[in-house]
Amino acid sequence: MHNVVIVESPAKAKTINKYLGSDYEVLASYGHVRDLPAKDGSVDPEADFHMLWEVDGKSAQRLNEIARAVKGADKLILATDPDREGEAISWHVLEVLRAKKALKDQPVERVVFNAITKQAILDAMKHPREIDSALVDAYLARRALDYLVGFNLSPVLWRKLPGARSAGRVQSVALRLVCDREVEIERFKPREYWSLVAQLKTPRGEAFEARISSADGKRLGRLDVADEATATALKQAIEASELAVANVEAKPGRRNPQPPFTTSTLQQEASRKLGFAPNRTMQLAQRLYEGVDIGGETVGLITYMRTDGVDMAPEAVTAVRSLIGSDYGDRYVPSSPRRYTTKAKNAQEAHEAVRPTDPRRTPKEMARRLDDDQAKLYELIWKRTVASQMESAEVERTTVDISANGSDRRIELRATGTVVTFDGFLALYQEGRDDEEDDEARRLPQMSAGEPLARVAPVAATQHFTEPPPRYTEAALVKRMEELGIGRPSTYAATLTVLRDRGYVQLDKKRLVPDDKGRLVTAFLESFFNRYVEYDFTAGLEEQLDRVSNDELDWKEVLRDFWREFTGAIDATKELRVTEVLNALNEVLGPYIFPARADGGDPRVCPTCGTGQLSLKLGKFGSFVGCSNYPECRYTRPLGAELDGTDGAAAGGDGVKTLGTDPASGQEVTLRNGRFGPYVQLGEPVEKEKPKRASLPKGWSAAELDLEGALRLLSLPRLVGVHPESGKPIEANLGRYGPYVSHDGVYANLDGVDEVFSVGINRAVAALAEKKEKRGARGAVAGRALGEHPGGGPITVHAGRYGPYVKYGKVNATLPQGTDPEALTLDEAVRLVDAKAEKGGGGRKPARKPAAKKPAAKKPAAKKAASAKTGKAAKAAAG
Repeated sequence: MHNVVIVESPAKAKTINKYLGSDYEVLASYGHVRDLPAKDGSVDPEADFHMLWEVDGKSAQRLNEIARAVKGADKLILATDPDREGEAISWHVLEVLRAKKALKDQPVERVVFNAITKQAILDAMKHPREIDSALVDAYLARRALDYLVGFNLSPVLWRKLPGARSAGRVQSVALRLVCDREVEIERFKPREYWSLVAQLKTPRGEAFEARISSADGKRLGRLDVADEATATALKQAIEASELAVANVEAKPGRRNPQPPFTTSTLQQEASRKLGFAPNRTMQLAQRLYEGVDIGGETVGLITYMRTDGVDMAPEAVTAVRSLIGSDYGDRYVPSSPRRYTTKAKNAQEAHEAVRPTDPRRTPKEMARRLDDDQAKLYELIWKRTVASQMESAEVERTTVDISANGSDRRIELRATGTVVTFDGFLALYQEGRDDEEDDEARRLPQMSAGEPLARVAPVAATQHFTEPPPRYTEAALVKRMEELGIGRPSTYAATLTVLRDRGYVQLDKKRLVPDDKGRLVTAFLESFFNRYVEYDFTAGLEEQLDRVSNDELDWKEVLRDFWREFTGAIDATKELRVTEVLNALNEVLGPYIFPARADGGDPRVCPTCGTGQLSLKLGKFGSFVGCSNYPECRYTRPLGAELDGTDGAAAGGDGVKTLGTDPASGQEVTLRNGRFGPYVQLGEPVEKEKPKRASLPKGWSAAELDLEGALRLLSLPRLVGVHPESGKPIEANLGRYGPYVSHDGVYANLDGVDEVFSVGINRAVAALAEKKEKRGARGAVAGRALGEHPGGGPITVHAGRYGPYVKYGKVNATLPQGTDPEALTLDEAVRLVDAKAEKGGGGRKPARKPAAKKPAAKKPAAKKAASAKTGKAAKAAAG
């Protein structure tokens, strides 16, 4: 008996082969085996959305091996992951094998398992089924939609909005969330309010604090004491009064545990508690799922980590309840097992939550078998799972009302507190928060009605101002996307990664800040493709796709309905002129592009010539603000930025502001305003030598920059230390895509700008090691996409054994000495690969120029003409 089993990864193949024995041959597909080529016609709406699939070289070799094995097999068993993507991989493999005529009359079975354990695998083999055609249809619909949106909308961006990289069905909506939050912050107007807090003590000398709650019979909310005069009058009234306990009310309450993890809640909590980016969390979870060596046997430690279900298998619940009873006692075990239901839109309830495959494998025991990050994530999953089946915590919420008598006003104060009378699940686990609020967890002393109270200090009257909503953390954005029904659990991590890689957002102190490019793309889409970045529309489309997976809708009908309207929106932009785009962006981004002037003047009047109107301009290297009197007036500045809060006027007519003298060199340090934003400069040019310069990083205010800050920027790159293994230096620096550390051709991002000046050797080595884990089999770091080559196809930048290089097709072009790969632009990369192709480089055989591949090679020329046309329009718009 010879059965061939197909899984995704070689790690799974090796483990499962041990479980199944000699009658089975387990082979890995290494993920997806086919994809839609990045060229026109891969999805053809005119041919009823026919999809043209392509097998790459590596996959072709593996599929040939699978085909050879299947030809002599008695049975083919498709055992890929238990989700839509897993179903799609099985379908792709089967389609290729049928095309190769590798299958004759062998039966084909589809099996799924939620955990890589011997019991789970053997049980799955006893319950085979056919490929779920509805799940495959939902995958095909999703893939076609993503292709049609990306491949048709991205070229519109390239033509109409230079510097834009791409658009996507889910990606662009997620970006809009980040940009909308930024607009909320910018439009926010702080509101003054005052708090009044009294430090009191009981007759027994026990101290506590109380806040004003009402005055003259009117209840006072947090914002109701609006000015200093009101606050001072209330403060004087309290201090002139005798204070006494009016009422004490204690109410019992319960706090229930959270359900076990889904994909999104795991990403959120790992971000809050462990500081892991969603992508990092999924990498670690994948390893825990595929298994680790335990006593000579590889065992999966957690169940499948791409899920939106919160239920657990009955045997898992029983095991957890037994563990709770033995470790914590019967008091911590509820009388009946807890059952959870998800609140997420479009959730597939049949999927099990993320949990340990065996809760008896404690975090302490597993720590010695895992690396630090894996151990931290396993502990988080284990604790959340066990806590989800524990008894509720019992609390007592106490409210003490205090009367202030003796002045001519009736004033009341209130003290609140919560006491945990039984910890329950809190003995093990408490969920984190994105933005901590004032809690009432303080304990109050024993008090009774009528007791007099004494003040131990003057009443504190403190001024406050309301704060704008906080920027999204990655965890908070994932949570919001899930609430709105945008995207699916398996896409969140990839979506956030794309936004960062495209340079649309940056992380600053673990908060997502939209870049200028991101704001321009969002404003453009809102102006001309608003329907396709609406939250409700995107969520509604997700619901339709889920109905396809439930066999309730025909997937081709969903595509037809979408394409009918979408192609009309694309056609409507063909005659769109650059001036129309600029006018729309000026309108949508007005407060950002033209900040209010300190002198109250018109923010669109040019501060240099006084007669021109400022407007957004689209240049070769991005967007900037310029004067309508160009070329007579050459005033420019970056988007949403002013040199010192007065549009450059206070910096002098030449836009230069002197910050001081560098004590080391004696040269003058100046702040200047360039086309790409404010920058600092040390000294003046000497003959042909340029002075040292440094751009201000995102989030730094030019108005607040001082000499010390400027010298810090000019001191970069900073030597962090010597790598303990290679002996080569590690440097910290600021690049086009934010702060990073570099060592021997490897570049790793840092969390914030401040870390560039403080990062130590241990943190730097760890960040670089994490980046190295992404190296492929040949030792090259997985490429960072720069964009599309004019001839079609992606250009990526890699960190190779002999230094950084760019890749386009089979052409590899080494970066010139001293070039920062983090700051490399698409235009520079195109020049490098085209120059290498001209010389016949890129492999053992001379690489053909991409433009000569197909008759469609006329595209570059067309794009060049379009670019020239756009350039003329831009010049005309500039005057």
